[in-house]
Amino acid sequence: MDIKKLLGKRIQELRKSKNFTQEYMSELIGIETNSLSNIERGIYYPTAENLNKILKILNVEPNELFTIEHLAPHKELIEEMSSHLKNNEKLARLVYKFFKLVK
Repeated sequence: MDIKKLLGKRIQELRKSKNFTQEYMSELIGIETNSLSNIERGIYYPTAENLNKILKILNVEPNELFTIEHLAPHKELIEEMSSHLKNNEKLARLVYKFFKLVK
């Protein structure tokens, strides 16, 4: 998946975690709701100015906004985890314990 789409999904994920609607957040940024929608769908990148506003509104640091690996397609996530777990018994057991706790 391309970075524009992943960034958009991450902005949407963080917006929803704050219980902000697109209408409310776009008003805070000072853009049209359809513009925020286009950013979240990965059609457009936010401008540098709007990216700065998004960071402030969501109260996140840039590194948190760009933590997007978990948004990769499901198949890619499974393949990456599987390759690591196959070669590391200790990691596999640790992940299994975590899985049992959260399932």
